[in-house]
Amino acid sequence: MATKTLGTNGQTTLTAMPFGSDVSAADIATIQLKILNDLINGNPVYPGAWANTGLLYVPNRGLLAARPGDYVGVDATGWPILVSKLAAASASWVHT
Repeated sequence: MATKTLGTNGQTTLTAMPFGSDVSAADIATIQLKILNDLINGNPVYPGAWANTGLLYVPNRGLLAARPGDYVGVDATGWPILVSKLAAASASWVHT
């Protein structure tokens, strides 16, 4: 499985992927390398922010647990976004 696009009906586009058992290490790495530390000058990559365990470390905020079918996305600023499976399936979100 490859990374997907995810956006709101307002066409805000995120790099994203659904979390599940078929997630590859390369897909995890693609998302991980886009998550940036917003509190350090230069906004470096936030190490270990996303892993195949489903744990998403929101930089300088805390930990979230993704469940199968939830989407993890990253916006253009490097900010991670967790969208539940239910929300991703609703008409509010479009994804490929």
